[in-house]
Amino acid sequence: MKMRKMNTTKKMYETGALAIVRADLDRACEIAEGLIKGNVPVMEMSYTFNTAGDVIKGLKEKYGDQLIVGAGTVLDAETARHAILNGAEFIIAPNFSKGVAEVCNRYQIPYAPGCTSLTEAIEGLSVGAAFIKAFPISDFYGPKLCKVFKTPIPDMPILASGGINLDNLPSWLENGADVCGFGSLLTKGTSDDIAANASKIRTIIDNFRK
Repeated sequence: MKMRKMNTTKKMYETGALAIVRADLDRACEIAEGLIKGNVPVMEMSYTFNTAGDVIKGLKEKYGDQLIVGAGTVLDAETARHAILNGAEFIIAPNFSKGVAEVCNRYQIPYAPGCTSLTEAIEGLSVGAAFIKAFPISDFYGPKLCKVFKTPIPDMPILASGGINLDNLPSWLENGADVCGFGSLLTKGTSDDIAANASKIRTIIDNFRK
């Protein structure tokens, strides 16, 4: 429990990427194998999937500290608490909720609310958000949205997702994205396919940061 929020936030930043997963436990384990092998051991399990809590619990029991597993699409405090009690190590949402922020702070879990304006993003930071999620409007604005947020607040930690691929990842990083979420690139195909893509993503991020 010691320094839990800080340690998880640090690991997420150091990895720089995560997989956005909607799958049952068997498939989630196949994905996890690829992520661990490819050196991107961070997975967001979406709560649009009915058994997300069970999948998170199963993944944590199987992989322990090898894999950081969080919950996505967490719209309210009740869902946040459910996810955390099932072992979720971070909480991501397409919206900002003070109730979710309070639950996350209580359990020392990083929270990344989706914010659509600078005012909302600053409010999120004010109540302890670990990252500001540049989504869903990032789908419309693209990588430059990160710069829009970071120009007045250079230290705003940004988690971006939506349309990021191997070709445009450098542009997202140059514009200030700190963690990038990936769908099909890190969830489709065999464990080996996922490992290969994860490795390419990690190389791009590591080279950019050098």
